[in-house]
Amino acid sequence: MVCAPQQIDVIMTHPLPPMPREFGPVNWIGLWTVYRREVRRFLKVHTQTILAPVITTLLFFAVFALALGGAQQQIAGKPFLEFLAPGLIVMAIAQNAFANTSSSVIIAKVQGNIVDLLMPPLTAGELGVGLVLGGVTRGIVVGLATTAVIALFTPIHIIDPSLIVYHGVMASVMMSLLGVIGAIWSEKFDHIAAVTNFIITPLTFLSGTFYSINRLPPTFQVLARLDPFFYMIDGFRCGFIGTADSDIGVGVVVMLVVTLALGWLCHWMIATGYKLKP
Repeated sequence: MVCAPQQIDVIMTHPLPPMPREFGPVNWIGLWTVYRREVRRFLKVHTQTILAPVITTLLFFAVFALALGGAQQQIAGKPFLEFLAPGLIVMAIAQNAFANTSSSVIIAKVQGNIVDLLMPPLTAGELGVGLVLGGVTRGIVVGLATTAVIALFTPIHIIDPSLIVYHGVMASVMMSLLGVIGAIWSEKFDHIAAVTNFIITPLTFLSGTFYSINRLPPTFQVLARLDPFFYMIDGFRCGFIGTADSDIGVGVVVMLVVTLALGWLCHWMIATGYKLKP
């Protein structure tokens, strides 16, 4: 059918409005794009994001093994270095998962290109999941690399793979969520550095990474059990050495509850545009 000149004039004067694109329940293309962006971002500088954390963790291991004579000590009936290794591994996982999401969001906010994440047709859940999965991937990659390097210097025994996988994944998810939350709250690099220096690092180092909390005075043992990072490290370590300082069931529940709470807060902050939109 050929349109009359009058019809063509009407179409040109009053073009049809753009039709919204149908994605279905989940925008899988957008979600995959955000995830791939996060992974490619840290792989692009792998020397800084993967190799450097492995070297740092190995230096911690060397200090305890050589300078402090850790090879001659025992904790929970295990050689100290075998006790120490899982704590260092999960510490590397947690810190790098946090670093990936926090740096991604705060850099986008400071440079003003956060709009590139907010403008695409993504729900708050899809954007949050994409960012978190990127952090989880970096945490797990660093954890695997750290395990491979430490295994060259001390035996690594796997007693319960399910505990290792659960606590490793939950630790990276929890810390990735915390990274997104901290970066959204922060208005400049100094703010996110404060979160790292005054919250993440103290809670990590004081949660039993380098020691058994059973050696602490009773008051400090109670305080340690209020630290969710303690259950992250204790459960992960139990998967390697078969013993724990707390009830594993309690740790599993604590990790799940804290992760769900952080997930809700992260979703709310993105959905409402808290400190993201003018």
